Amino acid sequence: MSSTARNASNQNIFKSMKDIDLTSREVSHQCGVTMNDSVEARAIAEFMEENDPKVTITYNPATIRIDGEGKLIFKMSEITEYLGREMTAETFEVNTSTHYGRMVRVDDDTVILFGDMNEVMEYI
Repeated sequence: MSSTARNASNQNIFKSMKDIDLTSREVSHQCGVTMNDSVEARAIAEFMEENDPKVTITYNPATIRIDGEGKLIFKMSEITEYLGREMTAETFEVNTSTHYGRMVRVDDDTVILFGDMNEVMEYI
């Protein structure tokens, strides 16, 4: 386990039920993806953490969560360079077990997750 993974494992982005206000009408603009733990997923998580200060990474025993505010942009060419071997949008989707927010595959190089549904309207 890398030092990045070890340090990030101590983070917890989830609230306890006692801390959740179910009467609030506030809209969250968070989005995120849960990936099966793999070499590719770890590289994606470490790359996103280094390049987007709004990203939170949570390492679980078999999965890795990548959470962000507003939108998360995954550029396959940049991840390929970081990983040292080709990363395609198809491989990205295979490693993804679930996501929240609206996922849009813009082209063969770019996958974007939107937390703000108004922003995704230009792609619909």
